[in-house]
Amino acid sequence: MTDDEKNALRPASRDEVKAIVSYALRYLRGKRVHTADDVMAEVTSERITDLVEQSGMVVMKRPDAVAPSTSGHKHPHKG
Repeated sequence: MTDDEKNALRPASRDEVKAIVSYALRYLRGKRVHTADDVMAEVTSERITDLVEQSGMVVMKRPDAVAPSTSGHKHPHKG
């Protein structure tokens, strides 16, 4: 990770942490896992998020990536 990438990190919000933990409990490599239903995933992600907060840990997030263009047009700032 470059210094610029490190400087662009920001603390992830509680909702972001909860959402990614919930997703991880429901999906494996993008495929639905039926070992944890949606309610259990929500309850578990809430508890894990509480534990992360109470422990003083900070989860960092990179800036959102720019969506790729599907346009066939050339970028105005590139040759």
